[in-house]
Amino acid sequence: MTKLILPELHTEIRACRHCLDEGFEITPPPVLWGVVSARMMTIGQAPGITEVEAGRPFNAGSGQRLFKWLADAGIEEDWFRTTQYMTSVTKCYPGRAKGGSGDRVPSRTEQEFCRPFLEREIELVNPVLMIPIGRLAIDLFFPKNKKLTDIIGTQKEVNGRWVVPLPHSSGASRWHQTESNRLLIDKAIALIRTHRRPLFP
Repeated sequence: MTKLILPELHTEIRACRHCLDEGFEITPPPVLWGVVSARMMTIGQAPGITEVEAGRPFNAGSGQRLFKWLADAGIEEDWFRTTQYMTSVTKCYPGRAKGGSGDRVPSRTEQEFCRPFLEREIELVNPVLMIPIGRLAIDLFFPKNKKLTDIIGTQKEVNGRWVVPLPHSSGASRWHQTESNRLLIDKAIALIRTHRRPLFP
């Protein structure tokens, strides 16, 4: 029965018009990817325009960096994309940031519109390991007043699921480019590897 429910949820997400009705300049369709039998789930911020065009998450440079990190944890990209689950805080491309570089950060209202969808994805897939990527996703599980330097390289258990955060893997982000922060990423990778081994020996 569960296998039938996830496609129904995806259909519901594709039909959502809340953001468009409120005048947010998003670009549908939502990017939905993964299988209900997944044991691991990544949670990004929002798809970029290349993700919308390709119809799959982490399709551009940020994806190359993310899957380099996951490869260091013993996780191959093709295997992960075909057997695990990838989602985001908001499901549609939010558009370019006005007066700045990079994509616009989804507003709190947009996040609230999509939050029930994310909660239902987590409930249906029921992953053992969740990997939030970037501040927007990390804030769902960790205190917002804590610095990334105090969060990356740590883990916590939430409702029986392990959460291991990673920084935003975008090339526009400078956080992952400093040597001290890369050491924290190495700690996070080691934690992901530790959780992967009993799941997929």
